[in-house]
Amino acid sequence: MPSSYRKRQTPITKRMAEDMLVRNLAVRTIDTYTYQVERFARHFGKLPEDLGPEQIREFQLWLIQVNKASWSQFNQAVCALRFLYTVTIPRPWSVAMIPFGKRPKKLPTVLGQEEVHDLIQCVAHPKHRAVLLTLYAAGLRLAEATNLKLPDIDSQRMQLKVNSGKGGKDRYVPISPRLLAELRTYWKIGRPSNYLFPGKTPDVPLSGATVQKACKLAAAQARITKNVTPHTLRHSYATGLLEAGVDLMAISKLLGHSSFLTTMIYLHCRRQHFNSVPSPIDWLPARQCPRWVDPTLQTPQQTPPAQDEDNNHLQ
Repeated sequence: MPSSYRKRQTPITKRMAEDMLVRNLAVRTIDTYTYQVERFARHFGKLPEDLGPEQIREFQLWLIQVNKASWSQFNQAVCALRFLYTVTIPRPWSVAMIPFGKRPKKLPTVLGQEEVHDLIQCVAHPKHRAVLLTLYAAGLRLAEATNLKLPDIDSQRMQLKVNSGKGGKDRYVPISPRLLAELRTYWKIGRPSNYLFPGKTPDVPLSGATVQKACKLAAAQARITKNVTPHTLRHSYATGLLEAGVDLMAISKLLGHSSFLTTMIYLHCRRQHFNSVPSPIDWLPARQCPRWVDPTLQTPQQTPPAQDEDNNHLQ
C-alpha cells in the first residue's frame, strides 16, 4: 500500500492517491503529487475544491518569488494540480491554462577516470564503496542501485537486472568482471540475504540520503571541487562509454532513457567533441602573440622605434 494512504488524511488527497494507484503510478509520484496539493490548500487555508485558476496563478507566483522553488519543484506542483483538476475533481475551466516552467538546460557534471578513482579510494565503508562502484560501473540511478537484490546478479550471463526503473521499466545492463569481484568481496563482509545493499534491517534497502552523504564526504576528502552527487557517477559512465566509441543508441538503452534525445546531451560533454575544435590563436604567427618571447634569448622581443631605424640607416 502506498505511503500516501498512511500520510495523507484529507478526503481529497486520499481519493487522489487512489486515482493514481489505479493508473499504476509510482509510489514516489503519488507522495509528491499529494504533498503538492496539500501545500497548495494550506497556502490559502481552504479546501482544493474551493480554489480556482486565480489562486493557482497566485500560488505559482509565490513559488517563484517567495519560496524560491527550483523549476523541478515548480513543475511538480503544476503536474499535481493538473491531475487534481482533471481526474480527481474535474473542473469546467481548462487545465491547460496552468503553465509549466521552462527549465534551464544545464550540462551534467562529469568526472574523469582519475577523479572517480580518487573518489572511490576515499570511501572507507565497504557498503558505501560497493554502492558507488555499482553506480559508476553500471550507470544506474541511485534508487535502482539501492533496490538491487541478490537474484538480480546473473554471474553466468554477466548481467545485472534492474527492476522497476524509472517509468516502471525493467532492463538488463552488463556487469564487468571487476565489479563482480568487488561485489563478491563486499558480500563476504556483510553477508546480505535479501537486498544487496540493505539498510538498518535486511528487508529495507539502504537509504539514498546515506549514499549521498558518503559521496559528498568522499568528494571533499578527494579534494574534488566539482559538485559531485551519486548521479554524477551515472553521467560519468555515459560520457566514458561515448568517448570509448560506444554507439549512442546503445548507451540510451543501457541508461534506460525513454527518449533518445535525452542521451544526446552527453555529446556536449565528451572530450573528443572539444579537442577536435581548434582555437584561432593557434593559427597566428608566434611573433604576433602578446609578449612573445624569443626562446634563445628568454627575454621579451622588442622592436626598435621606427625613428631609430631611420637614424641607423642614415649613419
